[in-house]
Amino acid sequence: MATLTIWFDGSCPLCTREIMLMKRLDRRGAIDFIDVAVSSVADCPVDRAELLARFHARENGVLVSGAGAFAAMWRAIPLLRPIGVLARIPLVLALLERGYVAFLRVRPRLQRLARRSAPA
Repeated sequence: MATLTIWFDGSCPLCTREIMLMKRLDRRGAIDFIDVAVSSVADCPVDRAELLARFHARENGVLVSGAGAFAAMWRAIPLLRPIGVLARIPLVLALLERGYVAFLRVRPRLQRLARRSAPA
């Protein structure tokens, strides 16, 4: 049974590739992955636009976003757990969040490139 819920943008080729990898690594089935591009988000306290704009997770009933959501996902996957635990250090999480915000600025360009290079 999943102990973590992840909401992701299934219309984003970058997000889809990453989530496919995370699903393969989540051998215990600890994560419930919800594609907000096609699924109802009735059980999430954040609206669809915000879910599509920024990565979100619910860990132990607590909603987290951005780098915090990635860290929660990493903690749920044994192979990545050490990185997720390291992200509990406030300075580390702050640095990861800065990187995530920088990524969000270039994400639209990267999405266009990924769509162009995707096999037909």
